[in-house]
Amino acid sequence: MSDVKWEAPFCGEGNSCYRLGTDEQGNSYIAVTGAEEHFLTDSREALQQMIRDIKAGEADHLL
Repeated sequence: MSDVKWEAPFCGEGNSCYRLGTDEQGNSYIAVTGAEEHFLTDSREALQQMIRDIKAGEADHLL
Protein backbone atom coordinates (compact mmCIF):
# COMPACT_ATOMS: atom_id res chain seq x y z
CA MET A 1 0.00 0.00 0.00
CA SER A 2 1.15 3.53 -0.73
CA ASP A 3 1.97 6.04 1.95
CA VAL A 4 -1.13 8.09 2.69
CA LYS A 5 -0.72 11.80 3.43
CA TRP A 6 -3.48 12.46 5.98
CA GLU A 7 -4.96 15.92 6.43
CA ALA A 8 -5.70 17.33 9.88
CA PRO A 9 -8.85 15.80 11.40
CA PHE A 10 -12.20 17.36 10.61
CA CYS A 11 -14.39 17.20 13.70
CA GLY A 12 -18.08 17.89 14.00
CA GLU A 13 -19.99 17.87 17.27
CA GLY A 14 -18.94 15.30 19.85
CA ASN A 15 -16.49 12.63 18.80
CA SER A 16 -17.26 12.54 15.08
CA CYS A 17 -13.78 13.21 13.70
CA TYR A 18 -12.75 12.13 10.21
CA ARG A 19 -9.55 12.39 8.22
CA LEU A 20 -9.09 12.73 4.48
CA GLY A 21 -5.91 11.61 2.78
CA THR A 22 -4.34 11.09 -0.62
CA ASP A 23 -1.45 9.09 -2.01
CA GLU A 24 1.00 9.51 -4.88
CA GLN A 25 -1.10 7.30 -7.19
CA GLY A 26 -4.13 9.62 -7.10
CA ASN A 27 -6.22 7.66 -4.61
CA SER A 28 -8.23 9.30 -1.85
CA TYR A 29 -8.91 7.95 1.64
CA ILE A 30 -11.46 8.63 4.37
CA ALA A 31 -11.06 7.27 7.90
CA VAL A 32 -12.25 7.85 11.43
CA THR A 33 -9.56 9.68 13.40
CA GLY A 34 -7.53 7.16 15.37
CA ALA A 35 -8.53 4.25 13.12
CA GLU A 36 -6.72 5.22 9.93
CA GLU A 37 -5.81 1.57 9.28
CA HIS A 38 -9.53 0.98 8.49
CA PHE A 39 -10.22 3.32 5.59
CA LEU A 40 -12.52 3.77 2.64
CA THR A 41 -10.69 4.47 -0.61
CA ASP A 42 -11.59 5.64 -4.11
CA SER A 43 -10.16 7.90 -6.78
CA ARG A 44 -9.33 11.52 -6.06
CA GLU A 45 -11.98 12.52 -8.60
CA ALA A 46 -14.63 10.52 -6.71
CA LEU A 47 -13.70 12.30 -3.46
CA GLN A 48 -13.91 15.68 -5.19
CA GLN A 49 -17.36 14.85 -6.58
CA MET A 50 -18.58 13.64 -3.18
CA ILE A 51 -17.49 16.92 -1.57
CA ARG A 52 -19.21 18.94 -4.33
CA ASP A 53 -22.40 16.92 -3.84
CA ILE A 54 -22.34 17.41 -0.06
CA LYS A 55 -21.84 21.16 -0.50
CA ALA A 56 -24.78 21.20 -2.94
CA GLY A 57 -27.04 19.68 -0.32
CA GLU A 58 -27.30 16.18 -1.80
CA ALA A 59 -26.73 14.61 1.66
CA ASP A 60 -28.96 16.94 3.67
CA HIS A 61 -31.55 14.18 4.09
CA LEU A 62 -29.01 12.34 6.28
CA LEU A 63 -28.96 15.13 8.85
